[in-house]
Amino acid sequence: MSPEAKGLNRRVFLFLQGPHGPFFNGLGRMLRSTGAEVWRVGFNAGDQAFWFDKASYIPFLDTPELWPDRLSELIADREITDIVLYGDTRPIHASAVKIAQANGVTVHVFEEGYLRPWWVTYERFGSNGNSRLMSLGVDQMRHALNQSTAQTPPPPSHWGDMRQHIFYGALYHWFVLFRNRRYRNFRRHRDLPVSKEFSLYFKRLALMSFHRLQRRWATARVLGSSHPYHLALLQLGHDSSVQSHSDYSCMSDFLADVIRGFANGAPAHHRLVVKEHPLENHREPLRHRVYALAQAHGIADRVHYVPGGKLAKLLDGASSAVTINSTAGQQVLWRGIPLRIFGKSVYDKPEFVSRQPLAAFFAGPMPPDQDAYQTYRRFLLKTSQVPGGFYSRRGRRQLLRGVADMMLNAADPYQSVLSHKEAQTPQLKLVE
Repeated sequence: MSPEAKGLNRRVFLFLQGPHGPFFNGLGRMLRSTGAEVWRVGFNAGDQAFWFDKASYIPFLDTPELWPDRLSELIADREITDIVLYGDTRPIHASAVKIAQANGVTVHVFEEGYLRPWWVTYERFGSNGNSRLMSLGVDQMRHALNQSTAQTPPPPSHWGDMRQHIFYGALYHWFVLFRNRRYRNFRRHRDLPVSKEFSLYFKRLALMSFHRLQRRWATARVLGSSHPYHLALLQLGHDSSVQSHSDYSCMSDFLADVIRGFANGAPAHHRLVVKEHPLENHREPLRHRVYALAQAHGIADRVHYVPGGKLAKLLDGASSAVTINSTAGQQVLWRGIPLRIFGKSVYDKPEFVSRQPLAAFFAGPMPPDQDAYQTYRRFLLKTSQVPGGFYSRRGRRQLLRGVADMMLNAADPYQSVLSHKEAQTPQLKLVE
């Protein structure tokens, strides 16, 4: 039963795991200032390090098997009305969503922005392949927008810094590696050891300048050629969007399909550009894998690898793009570039995502319906996309100014527009 149905005005928020860094701490402080009660469950020393109010911190020291019972006890004992988490697929969060739904508790889910890099995603009960967007059609969105009077918020003037993102990731894993003695039963939702994860983050941070030079050279080589090219947009192989919302378990398998399809279908004068994810930490030898596959298919001179970095310059000249379900697909569609995907995605709508077999797609990719995509994009901007970011101080300030009011609203972001009740939702204000 919802708090409103119980006749309760009091809101009690329970925070679980959040993005690396102090964003959840700031959000908890903001909600506390509204009169809400706020608690935080921590599962390791990294969680504890970024929650600064010791009185509201609850360490979970038992084995993961006991977590569902412990959460049910917390919901009952502390009269929890709301649970807040980042990503809904890691085991402790997936079970929390089910338990919350069974107890009438609202779940607030944060994710990286579907319209990155300028926004953060805020939804209820699920994100990515579990998002309510999966069941909404473009015609429903168009009808809701035609009835809506709310203004679409403009993009923010600044977004999260990649260096800060990497820094907070390294710092979080340092705490888990060197200060985790209290949490002996903690199990990571990823299969890589903490020590390896920390070393990869640290190495990535230390080599940022070198990688920047590599990237500029590789990008210049692609842009300096007159050959038409197609983009393969890689993701982090361990990311939940890949592991939980696709049939792939790693990028190497995806690359095998892409390079085979390109070799079988693309015109002989076309090139394939494999674009690495900006946060790739090389737990897979992707560059080596790309060139080995290209050599095996007899197209070694037609395949290029670009390490990390921003996407815009490469997209501007691309003939098409393929990805599993990366949010970068939104940038592809915004430019009207043909797109083929291979996983569940919130933007997988027949109006603008190709269903062609891969070889046929590379031979003659079908472009998206731009009017349909613009409708979809406007709907996202009026609902679940909140200006700001998790990692930079300025981005966090901007995000907090908008999202706390959205969390306190009885209607979720999509329902506010679908039911034409957006007037109940305070308009977002941007940082000057």
